[in-house]
Amino acid sequence: MSDLRMETLSIPAAGLGPENPLPPLAHAPDVHAAPQMDPAIPPEDSRYVGYGRVPGCLPYRLQDQYNRTRRARRFHVAVLENEILRATFMPELGGRLWSLYHKPARRELLDVNPVFQPANLAIRNAWFSGGVEWNIGLVGHCPFTCSPLFTARVNGADGAPVLRMYEWERIRCVPFQVDAWLPDGSKVLFVHVRIRNPHHHDTPMYWWSNMAVPETPDTRVLVPADHAYRFAYNGGLMRVPIPMCDGIDRTYTTRTDHSMDFFFRIPDGQRPWITALDARGRGVIQTSTERLKGRKLFLWGNSTGGHRWQEFLSVPGRGYLEIQSGLARTQAEHLPMPPESEWSWLEAYGLMETDPATVHGADWTLARQAVENRLEQLIPRQRLEQEYRHAGRFLDRTPYEICRRGAGWGALERLRLAKTSGAIAVMPGLVFDDASLTEEQDPWLELLRNGVMTEQSPRDPPPAWMVQPEWRGLLERSLSLRGGSNWLAWLHAGVMRYYAGETMSAREAWERSYRLTPSPWAARNLAIVARDEGKHGEAADWIVAAMLGRPDLLPLAAECGNMLLE
Repeated sequence: MSDLRMETLSIPAAGLGPENPLPPLAHAPDVHAAPQMDPAIPPEDSRYVGYGRVPGCLPYRLQDQYNRTRRARRFHVAVLENEILRATFMPELGGRLWSLYHKPARRELLDVNPVFQPANLAIRNAWFSGGVEWNIGLVGHCPFTCSPLFTARVNGADGAPVLRMYEWERIRCVPFQVDAWLPDGSKVLFVHVRIRNPHHHDTPMYWWSNMAVPETPDTRVLVPADHAYRFAYNGGLMRVPIPMCDGIDRTYTTRTDHSMDFFFRIPDGQRPWITALDARGRGVIQTSTERLKGRKLFLWGNSTGGHRWQEFLSVPGRGYLEIQSGLARTQAEHLPMPPESEWSWLEAYGLMETDPATVHGADWTLARQAVENRLEQLIPRQRLEQEYRHAGRFLDRTPYEICRRGAGWGALERLRLAKTSGAIAVMPGLVFDDASLTEEQDPWLELLRNGVMTEQSPRDPPPAWMVQPEWRGLLERSLSLRGGSNWLAWLHAGVMRYYAGETMSAREAWERSYRLTPSPWAARNLAIVARDEGKHGEAADWIVAAMLGRPDLLPLAAECGNMLLE
């Protein structure tokens, strides 16, 4: 009998800490941003490399105040279960599929991290390992990795319970939903993803589902491909054969010394899947409908650095690797999502059991075919397509219970649309209600309703940042109509202009803000601009002025120290 319930899970967890109130104007360069391309990579696979890049993680704040002190913490979890599988999701942490347990085999199919320990690996800094992570919008571990999603219950088309997790993504300004269900007797977990582009223009889009699985010397990653695009973090994308590359079978990850990505080139029309199998020929397999074309292997490498990273993210002695599934062929790309369109697909996760001698044999073609044959028995391709169409009957259904709420930005966008265009929903089936609004949205709600943003003490952290063009228009209009005497509005206008690449105009806004009311926030931003222009004396003056305004703020103290050293 299929069941959905809400429980709690207690594990040792490091403190995540408060969000950094400083706008993340400077951003560490992305190693995937503009890789050198092997001429052997065909144009259709490199066309969108570098397309859709954004300058940092604004409007999100950084999550960089975590520590290494682990204490028992209770997380709210959602559990889907039938006779065969038990799937545990963590709505507070990006909706991550934390565990997928196969009851008859008494086997965990994923790498379940025994601790929660953030490290500086995500778009907003904080990231943790384990389970299956959903990444939307832009290259990297997404803004919701350590943030909550809306979590709700929906009645499936046949009455089976459906877990719905969803949010409003603030960089691309798109809604997305993840629906998961386990039909009675099903040997696989179904996960349906839907993204909507509500805009009248193309929107660069990105999605990768990242699965962490245990790594042992005899674990082999199999995928229906004969070559891959390798990214070794010290150069470009290179076309390489699979499984043998440079005399080493790279499908056994412990045989590679350094961190690498392998983006497998699955032929068009071939059923897409990826699996990681142990010495007995068992392990998790993931397959999907054809929109998810990409498949990837990430490995830390069998070196001191790779072992140290895994030890820091978990506990000593635990190794893991990642097998991933994405919209594009590689993670150096965003794809153009057409105006006013929806993209959706269905993923399936289950236990693969094969003949170990065949899947670990020297014949790569036979090994792949053995997996493919077993996959067709586990979840036939036709059945997956049927289940995908079946999901269309409940995707737009309104949840009958909201179990947990995410942030209030979807509700704010709903209110903005209602006021400016008369629209009443961001996407059918997603409830962004007023109950999700908090003090974070209050200043922007005031701007929407009254055309003003109330000033506050210059010592207090500014309201949450906003860079969406529609909100910039409202703010700039407020400044022009009301005489431009609001220091806080000028501060926000400067952030919006800087994000848009208008550095000189941003400087003017922050200078005006500081003249109206000196604040550590404007001074710090002016220090960033001066440093970027090579004016180190001016940058030092501004960052010291900022520090004197808030000497108790740790992120500002760190920036001040680093800038004075420069």
